[in-house]
Amino acid sequence: MLRWLLGGLLALIGLAALLLVGGYFVLKRDDIPYATLAAKYESAASRYVDLPGNVRVHYRDEGLQSADAPVLLLVHGFSASLHTWEPWVARMGDTYRIVSLDLPGHGLTSAPAGYQASIEVYRDLVEAFARAQNLNRFFLAGSSMGGNVAWQYALAHPERVEGLILVSASGWEDTRPEAQEALAFRLLRSPIGRYLMQLDSTRLVRNGLEASFYDATLVDDAMVTRYSELARAPGHRDIILQMSTGRRMHATPEMLAPLAAMPVLVLHGDTDRIVPSEHGPQFANAIQGSTLVMYENTGHIPQEEIPDRSAADVRAFVDTARVRANVASVN
Repeated sequence: MLRWLLGGLLALIGLAALLLVGGYFVLKRDDIPYATLAAKYESAASRYVDLPGNVRVHYRDEGLQSADAPVLLLVHGFSASLHTWEPWVARMGDTYRIVSLDLPGHGLTSAPAGYQASIEVYRDLVEAFARAQNLNRFFLAGSSMGGNVAWQYALAHPERVEGLILVSASGWEDTRPEAQEALAFRLLRSPIGRYLMQLDSTRLVRNGLEASFYDATLVDDAMVTRYSELARAPGHRDIILQMSTGRRMHATPEMLAPLAAMPVLVLHGDTDRIVPSEHGPQFANAIQGSTLVMYENTGHIPQEEIPDRSAADVRAFVDTARVRANVASVN
């Protein structure tokens, strides 16, 4: 009897293993070549530049192409791409030159195998990009992880930053209980994250995007498909996992204090489930003289969820900063 039970248990274990392996191969998704992705996700404004380290950056240089036009340099967030800024480009391109780029591991930017990503590496890449594009002075905006890149860049290169715009920026230590985080982000940091990244991640992506909006109906199939497919560019999944599990330097009031020397705008949604909403006021309190705008009933991506209002706030900030800079230069 015992032998029969053991045999049955082993058979069940074997069947479960077979189903698990079989399910892996059924759900496994291969990389999508860059050429295929470019044909679908490039725009007429898409351009590329080769930077040191064999990184080929995809970017767009749009809006008012005038020598005296204010320049906005936009850095997207984790697992996103420059597409997140399209609503702002549509609303401010008549007045500003707007440059957006895809970070390595995101969008259509390619990086060599074994690329080691981090906030500091991204910070230095933004500087290499700015030099390559002859961007001497600009307003720098960063969303979420891109906000972390942006404030670290502003600390390292204040001479280039005409003004800093932090959109749902990360950087403070997250002290929330893990259960309060979106499922997609918890799974990516878990030991099964690498396994999941090789499978059909459509449902995981949808979960993460719906958690990013107050109004989850704004997440449509096209958005989910774009995120899912761009994550399958060669090498992207490895870099996304690096950024999910890597250690980061946390912000402190002492660290951020030098940013008081430049105009700073902090934008944050009051229902942000990705970066806690209290982190917006933390940035504003740590950076003397900064301006804080908290949006009611708004999630993690105000540039997409409330583009009219958030673009208007950016426009007011940029125009005011420019006027004050001109007055100061005269005096």
